Amino acid sequence: MNARMKNPALVLPDAMKGIQSLMSAIRQGAAPQQILELVHLRTSQINGCSACVYGGIASAKKAGETDERLHHVAAWREAPFFSDAERAALALAEATARIADRSGKAVPDEIWDEAADHFDEKQLSAIILMVATTNFFNRINTTIEEPAGTTWG
Repeated sequence: MNARMKNPALVLPDAMKGIQSLMSAIRQGAAPQQILELVHLRTSQINGCSACVYGGIASAKKAGETDERLHHVAAWREAPFFSDAERAALALAEATARIADRSGKAVPDEIWDEAADHFDEKQLSAIILMVATTNFFNRINTTIEEPAGTTWG
């Protein structure tokens, strides 16, 4: 399978500069890399982005994630492999990725409060920006039909 077109972030070079700057800012939030990887993977699963699921698994493995945990991200609520902090981050990621699926608050207070119990403001900022950036990547890749295994650049 081939993409419909070259990735827009490569077609418009200033877009890649912005993406790189955003990713640098996310790293400044000092959220644990494994949590950011789990958040990226779960968001990509929700959005059905095979390119980001594929890349997210590879990136998570580089960050030290195990196959056992990665195989269970889609069923994290039922799986015994995740800490309370990871569960809070995954719940926040799901709520943030699915804002159109809710009536009332996009992120319920219960989910927010649980995440805020585990992460400081900088870490929460990094997690929220990771979800938003993943949504951005997911929308680009699913629109242009970027195949799994393709890398930008």
